[in-house]
Amino acid sequence: MPNLIVTEKPSTAQSISKALGITKRRTGYLEGGNYLVSWCVGHLVELAPPGSYDSKLVKWSRADLPILPKTWQYWCRPEPKSSLRSFAASWPGLTWTA
Repeated sequence: MPNLIVTEKPSTAQSISKALGITKRRTGYLEGGNYLVSWCVGHLVELAPPGSYDSKLVKWSRADLPILPKTWQYWCRPEPKSSLRSFAASWPGLTWTA
């Protein structure tokens, strides 16, 4: 099974592909060796906002800084979530849960 590399933008995918010697272009990805290199547009996952750790941090001030949770939380931004699901659906055996 090939290694899948997902980048934030097409230009990064092209740079990585060039470094790996990948030359085959496909619709939505590049392929070569034991690699598939694809891209999405924008950040797919980011740190959860402060309010997700404590409701009093929904509106925080400088006095609340630094905000250092014991366990960091991540979330998938709403805009690219459907893009990520359709991307995962394109690849047999690749699953996405969010």
